[in-house]
Amino acid sequence: MNKEIIHTNKAPEAVGPYSQAVACSANKLVFLSGQIGLDPNTGKLIEGDFELQVRQSFNNMQAVIEASNATLANVVKMNLFLTDLTKFDVVNKIMSEIFPKPFPSRSTVGVLNLPKSAEFEVEAILAL
Repeated sequence: MNKEIIHTNKAPEAVGPYSQAVACSANKLVFLSGQIGLDPNTGKLIEGDFELQVRQSFNNMQAVIEASNATLANVVKMNLFLTDLTKFDVVNKIMSEIFPKPFPSRSTVGVLNLPKSAEFEVEAILAL
């Protein structure tokens, strides 16, 4: 997979660990369903700690990525959903720790509710 980062000074800089746009040539695209902070062993939501819930969501996403015979470097687009956008910086911090540069493109959306009363959900598109 060949990933090309698209950047222009005519649009605002990214306000987190993501790129303005990503172009890629791929043999296969993989569309990951949203992942929330469910513990895969118990099926229960990590509760009481937003950061742990975000980390578990990313761990769940990474498990599906690995099952696709891919790595985080194959992620070209992500969608993040938060029930509280004041926690946006927490997600950016965690994402910058987890993802290799160059970062994928990304959208972040504030939502009223998520499944199982989760506070965070992540979905991704991979290019293999």
